[in-house]
Amino acid sequence: MTEIFTIPPRVCFASDPASSRGRLHPQAPSATRTAFQRDRDRVIHCTAFRRLKHKTQVFVAHADDYYRTRLTHSLEVAQIARSIARVLGLDEDLAETLALAHDLGHPPFGHAGEDVLDEAMKAYDGFDHNAQTLRIVTQMEHVYPGFDGLNLTWETLEGVVKHNGPLCKRASDRAGLAWAFTAYEGWEWLEPHTFAGPEAQVAALADDIAYNNHDIDDGLRAGIITIEQLLELPLVGTTFEEVMAEHPGLSRNRVIREAVRRLIGKWVNDLLSETRTRIATANPQSADQVRLMSVPLVGFSDEMMVNINALRTFLLDNMYRHYTVNRTRTKARRAVRELFDVLLNEPDLLDTELYAQTDGAKGAATARVVCDYIAGMTDTFAMQEHRRLLSMDSYL
Repeated sequence: MTEIFTIPPRVCFASDPASSRGRLHPQAPSATRTAFQRDRDRVIHCTAFRRLKHKTQVFVAHADDYYRTRLTHSLEVAQIARSIARVLGLDEDLAETLALAHDLGHPPFGHAGEDVLDEAMKAYDGFDHNAQTLRIVTQMEHVYPGFDGLNLTWETLEGVVKHNGPLCKRASDRAGLAWAFTAYEGWEWLEPHTFAGPEAQVAALADDIAYNNHDIDDGLRAGIITIEQLLELPLVGTTFEEVMAEHPGLSRNRVIREAVRRLIGKWVNDLLSETRTRIATANPQSADQVRLMSVPLVGFSDEMMVNINALRTFLLDNMYRHYTVNRTRTKARRAVRELFDVLLNEPDLLDTELYAQTDGAKGAATARVVCDYIAGMTDTFAMQEHRRLLSMDSYL
């Protein structure tokens, strides 16, 4: 049977690359790509994106070739975001770009690494992975001869920093904003008090769809959770039961893959249904009207949120806090903290280029250089650097 899908027309509130608010540094337009396609390509080709291949999603990246890493997770988010944007008539390229970029600022070892860096940096304005993403794409990538960063469009930068919602209540309100955001010259330009555009909202929920459902797959594969436990959950349990009833005798691996595939479809379909209802009610006429709404335009139904919260609670209690994950997390936290402390106190251990940017032991500039250095590490490199600096078994 031939599958037929008709691409819906672009809606009036979709972000339009031809009407982009532009880039900080003016550049001639591309003859072959839209502004948002160009942003996507710049993200894919940047150093921080490549490093995601060896950064923790849930399991440390070297634990097994099967489990998701930040890179494979970002690719899965991009696929879901692009599919949703296409059905809603939004700009697929912008949704994909934001999905690919959303985890660039994550340090090694996932949230464990982020927590340690934030604690270590308390006296130096803290650390936040979302704000770090902004630093990466505006300052830390050194690609072009005339300026630092990737010089992404306003719409991409806005979506990167606000994909989880407004950052403050008033445009000029700095209280509570991450240092890395307010350190961006002209941060008010990104309108932190409004919601992000519709494509960024899609990318944010595509992230939820991807990691919640794929963590089921990884958790089952690791033997940390069981199908029998999942049967007690709403939606998840009924979906597994459907697959096993329709395909008796099906191998465990195929049951898992089919159930997770169906779950992703159910989450996507619910999001599409609920978002269409919100669109009909709000009737936005532009992306800017979407930004100025008092509630998100894109979302799940109340019923689905009950199912999602049940799954999140289950995964937190049974997977993310499993003793094997806790043991790895503890080692990771210790390694990151010890790396930070030794480099903060002895910045001459840094390579020549980084050392030139420091201001002495425990200095504020030194702390930020060390934090950026560690945040950019992969899991593998962090472990190697820890061994080189702190183990007598390694001399080089």
